[in-house]
Amino acid sequence: MRQPKSAFDWRRVTESRLFFPIVALALVLLFDLIFVRGFFAIEAREGNLYGNVIDILRSGSTVILLALGMTLVIATGGVDLSVGAVMAIAASIAALMMNPYVMAKELPENLQKLVGDPNFTYAPLWAVLMVTLIVSAFCGLWNGLLVAYGKIQPMVGTLILMIAGRGIAQLITNGIRIQIFYEPYAFIGNGWVILPFPLYIVILVFTLLWLFTRKTSIGLFIESVGVNARSSFFSGIDEKKIKLLAYTLCGLFAGMAGVLASANIKTSDANNIGWALELDAILAVVIGGTLMSGGRFSLLASVIGALVMQATTTSMYAIGVPANAVLAVKGVVVILVLLLYSEQARNLLRRIAVQQKEA
Repeated sequence: MRQPKSAFDWRRVTESRLFFPIVALALVLLFDLIFVRGFFAIEAREGNLYGNVIDILRSGSTVILLALGMTLVIATGGVDLSVGAVMAIAASIAALMMNPYVMAKELPENLQKLVGDPNFTYAPLWAVLMVTLIVSAFCGLWNGLLVAYGKIQPMVGTLILMIAGRGIAQLITNGIRIQIFYEPYAFIGNGWVILPFPLYIVILVFTLLWLFTRKTSIGLFIESVGVNARSSFFSGIDEKKIKLLAYTLCGLFAGMAGVLASANIKTSDANNIGWALELDAILAVVIGGTLMSGGRFSLLASVIGALVMQATTTSMYAIGVPANAVLAVKGVVVILVLLLYSEQARNLLRRIAVQQKEA
């Protein structure tokens, strides 16, 4: 006699790419629920929402943008270590375009009164954003040329810009931290429209990228190159162009993240903007289930992975962990999360699924 089909398919749930990232995020939030009093409290002030959960979404926007670009690169079997440096370059270019007079030894008298004016910018906002993002995309293009056409190992090829990028950012601003007073630019990283404005930017970028990779053949091409580049070549897919596209988009998203970061702190800090965030982005993608060897990917799973990283950071600060110890604690959390991806954990879930199906 045929067994009736269970209304809840446990095996299908556990094999979903979203399962492990959601479990990881749930464990971090469960820790907050137990050990951090009032962590989930949300306060409304002047029509806007504030709280730790909102702060995770706001602060995590930068990592999410990096993770989206990193997902495409890792799916091709590569990696981009330079995204943090590209963020610093983007921040330096944007700040210099808005306030180039800081490079002068003496500010002209007719411009001294404009210092600190929230409505003053040398270049219009659209030009600042366009130039910044074009340069960031060019940085990604440079990495793609080295990897795809120069046949340099991705870790080595992107390490070049990772090392040189911050020096380039310092040269752009002559080692000066340029203060950003222009309010429309600051609103990009600090604005609030019920929810933090960066969150709306992330939703828009995610939607456009999802449509680009899932409603066109690009996503399949990226996965095909990551699974087997040689077979893809014989199938008519140009491996070099696909990798070049992935690295270029990764640089573009890193530039967006640099704009958000500099707008948030209102300065071009070439030393600290994007520092070690490439590691968070890579871990977010790995937590999202994309294999470092390339292949299938899930943008939504990478977003959840980025929230896991940011929730971990926010939680550590909430319980009073010193800033210099957060990286160590984050490493422990990542190890625990990656254990969920072990074959032993998967086999356990398969046995549970079989038992649930037979029950």
